[in-house]
Amino acid sequence: MQTVYLGLGSNTGDRQANLDRARACIEAVEGITITRVSSVYLTAPWGKTDQEDFLNQVIEIETELEPLLLLHKLQEIEIKLGRQRYEPWGPRVIDLDVLLYGRESMTSQELTIPHPFISQRLFVLVPLLEIAPQLVFPDGSTVQEVLARAESRPDGNIIQKL
Repeated sequence: MQTVYLGLGSNTGDRQANLDRARACIEAVEGITITRVSSVYLTAPWGKTDQEDFLNQVIEIETELEPLLLLHKLQEIEIKLGRQRYEPWGPRVIDLDVLLYGRESMTSQELTIPHPFISQRLFVLVPLLEIAPQLVFPDGSTVQEVLARAESRPDGNIIQKL
C-alpha cells in the first residue's frame, strides 16, 4: 500500500457537491481508501484567471493501485462527473490530480510525480500542510519549506479556508 495525495478542484456548477461526489467515487474504487480529508478552500483561478473561483481540497488515500492505473481511474471519475477538456487550466466541473505518490518520483507522457506545479500552488500546499504537516517530498523538502517558498512568489494565488 502507498500513501498518495490527491488534489480536487471545481469551479462550475455546485462546486461543493462536485467535490463530495468526486470523493464518493474515489472511495468506491477497489483498492483505494480515503484516510484524511482537508478543509475546503476558496481559491482564485491559477493559470487562466478570467473564470470563476475554485473550491479546492486535498485528500490522502492509501492505495494498492500503481500510479498510471490510479491516474486512469481518476480520469474515468472526471468523465463520469462531466469533465470536458476544452482548454488548459480552463473551467471544469471537477479536476482530480495525483500530487504525490509515496516518496516516488516519475515522469511519463501521461503522469509526472510529484505534480509538476505542486510547488507553486498554494491551493494544494495549504491543505496538504493541514492534513500532513510532517510530509517530506521526494527531494527531501518538507511541506512547510515548499509552502514558504510558494508564499514568497509574486504570482501566488489567494486562498480562503471555508
